[in-house]
Formats: sequence, structure tokens, C-alpha cells
Amino acid sequence: MTDRPEEFDLLVVGGGKAGKTLSMDVARSGQRVAMVERGMIGGSCINVACIPTKALVTSARAARHLRDAGALGLVVQGGQVDVDLLRAHKQDVVEGMVAANRQQFLDSGLHLVIGEARFVGPRTVRVSLADGGERLLRGADVVINTGTRPHLPSVPGMVEAGVLTSDTLLRLTRLPARLVVLGGGTVGVEFAQMFASFGSAVTLVEGGPRLLTREDPDVSDAVMRVFVDDGIDVRVGVAVARVDRDVDGTIRVTLDDGSLVTGDDVLVAAGREPVTDSLDLDVASVRLSERGFVEVDEHLRTTAERTWAAGDVAGSPQFTHVSLDDYRIIRANLAGGQRSTADRLVPYTVFTTPELARVGLTETEARRAGYDVEVARLPVAAIPRARTLRQTQGMWKAVVDTGTDRILGAALLGPESGEVITSVQLAMLAGMPWTALRDAVITHPTMTEGLNLLFASLQSRPVR
Repeated sequence: MTDRPEEFDLLVVGGGKAGKTLSMDVARSGQRVAMVERGMIGGSCINVACIPTKALVTSARAARHLRDAGALGLVVQGGQVDVDLLRAHKQDVVEGMVAANRQQFLDSGLHLVIGEARFVGPRTVRVSLADGGERLLRGADVVINTGTRPHLPSVPGMVEAGVLTSDTLLRLTRLPARLVVLGGGTVGVEFAQMFASFGSAVTLVEGGPRLLTREDPDVSDAVMRVFVDDGIDVRVGVAVARVDRDVDGTIRVTLDDGSLVTGDDVLVAAGREPVTDSLDLDVASVRLSERGFVEVDEHLRTTAERTWAAGDVAGSPQFTHVSLDDYRIIRANLAGGQRSTADRLVPYTVFTTPELARVGLTETEARRAGYDVEVARLPVAAIPRARTLRQTQGMWKAVVDTGTDRILGAALLGPESGEVITSVQLAMLAGMPWTALRDAVITHPTMTEGLNLLFASLQSRPVR
């Protein structure tokens, strides 16, 4: 290797959703593009996050359906969980998507560089190649898209006890008889319910006052009721004091109220931290926040000239669909536009059973912001399709602005909510009044039809 860097029109460090999509798009336009990736072809979503976990959620729901088959008039024998088959199912889904991504990279004409990148100057990285050797690369523009990794809090004994993260739990070769989940956020609740469906005895510990603390209390309480019905032991308002592993392999988790929970495995779901510590970003004049995220403006520009950041590492909401929108912003701005993150409407779904889907403001946020609001509420049991599915757990709510009739936000806890929420989002993007969803002709019987019923619970406006 010489000290003269290879020159590219665009250099992308990290092949997450934003990085890989931008790389392929720019490469297809005829520009010279290099993308450096440590090894996860397609990014964390495909390899260790969204895709494998949702593949396993599908398996968990199938297990639930088998157990509930009698209520549907079916007699089903067996239905045992086979961990080897679970892993094969998950890997088949992942490997298929990885292969598709790799082929798309080749077809686009981008230069895929597998290795570890460190900045050695403005817009310049030295890559320690996975197969040996080094390369020096420089981009006219550089995008940092290195993502995040599971965070392990500083709790005595936690590392020594051999706890699991959301990454390592996916590689288990056996089903734990007892699983302790530390953290009641999105990752924690999804894994807790998944393993309970597979037959594990699950204890879920959350230091905050309730599960999913970003949600309204009534929504969190509804999720809690689902979990209690599923037999999950939920402990809230208690923190972990220490973790120990006994000689027989049992892991003991001591809580700060003096109580003790035990398990065969412990999953730590305590959030995620940015992958920036090994990049030497100070050499490139890229400033980091106190938590290690790359500081960006609303156009995703960093503090360094012609250097951008996208996705989780930029402090964006940690969803793949947000990372995709970050790609759109950077692509537009590379072409001279002024697209920004300001006021973008981000939906998300927590893939519990039933699903919790959200968009816009919560009731708490709307009132805090000074809106005069009305709140529509509907038990899922009131929706005919939920009755035919025999899935009546949950509740829906929507928050509207009484001054403008605009929908400010919605929370849907029920079957297929991840699909239904898009209808609410589109109405919000179009600036439609809530009455439009109340009065729309929607296919019967579907879960989306429940929007008619939800907004009909607001009786302050006549049908027009």
C-alpha cells in the first residue's frame, strides 16, 4: 500500500440502511463509490435486529396459534418448539436477504471494502482489510453510517456472569427454561414475550415505573395486562444491583429492593450505544456528543466539511425506516437541495402480540405542548375483525386538536396494528381532519375498519 489514497466521489463508512442505499444509488449514477463494511452485509437490521427477530416473532405467533387452535375448532397434536428448526428458519430468512444485498451491491458497481476503517485525516480512512493488508481511501464526500451496538450497563458481576445481548441471544442453541430480561423497552418486551411463547418462564425487570415508558400510561398499562395474561413475571420500579452466576450455571439477579430473580440466561436490553469509539473521528474534525453519537444538523451534516452521518450513529430515531429517510435527505443535499429532518412524521411498531403501533404525539406530549385535545378511545374487542380472529386484547387511542380537527397522534395496540397505523399516518401527512377517517368507506371486516369506530367515539362533530 502507498501513502497516496484511492480517490472516490463518495466514501461511505458503514453499510447500514442509509449507507448501502446511498452507495448503490450514487454508484448507479456513474460516480465512483466505496463502501467500507466490517462484515455484516446489509447492516445490523438484516443480520441481528429487525429481520431475524421478526422471523422469530412469526414462529412465536405460530406457537400461540397452535395452543389456541381449539378455540377455532381445530384439534392439533404436538406443536413442540425445536430450537434447531427455529435457528434454521431464522438463518434462511437472513441468508436470503444477505445474498440479495450482496448481489445488489455488485450490480450497482460500488466498491465494497470489507474491513475496519479509521480516519487518518479529513474525509480519509485507513482500512484494515478482513483478509489482510490495508487500503487508504478518500472521498469527495463522506458518510458515516456505523450504527449502534447493545449497551451493557456497569453493574457488578454482569460481564462475569456471561449475560446475553439481543445479538448473542439470537445464537442460542437451546431454549432457556428460565429467562430473565433486564429492560422493558422495545427490545426487552419483544424478546420477553417471544420466549414466553416458546415455553420459557420469563421474568421481565424494568427500572422505570412501567413498561415502554415513552408511551402514555394507559397504553403501557394495557401492554402490562397482556404480559400478565401471558404468564410473564413483570417487575417494574426496581433496578439491578448485581448479577452472579452459581457453579450450577444458575444466574442470580439481585434487585435494589433486596429481592432476587434467577434464570438460566439473562438478556440485557438496556438500550444501544453508538459505534464511534474506534473511528478516530477527532482526526477528521467530526464532533461527538457526550454519549458518543455523531453531532449533525437538521441536514445531517457533521462539524466537518462535506462529511455527513446517517442512521443510529447520528442520533436519529433507531429505526431502519428512519435510516432510509436519512438516505433521502443526504442524497437530496448532495445534489444541492435543502431537505431536512425537521417535522418528519415517524411511525413505529413494537412487535409484541398484539402489536403496538404509534405515530405522532402521545396524549401526554400533546397536552404538554399546549394543544387543546380530544382523545378517541376504542377497545379492540369492539372491532368485528378482531372478534373473527379471536384476538381481542388491546386498545386503540387517537389524539386530535380541537382547534383544527387535525390528528396529532395515535397508539394502536391490537392485531395487525403495524399495518393499520399507516392509514393514520397518511391522513396526518395529508392534513386530513379526523372526520375523514370516521366517515371513510373501509372494507368490512378488516382491522383498518376499526378507524371508523375509533373516531366515531368523538361525538363533537356531525357526520357530513
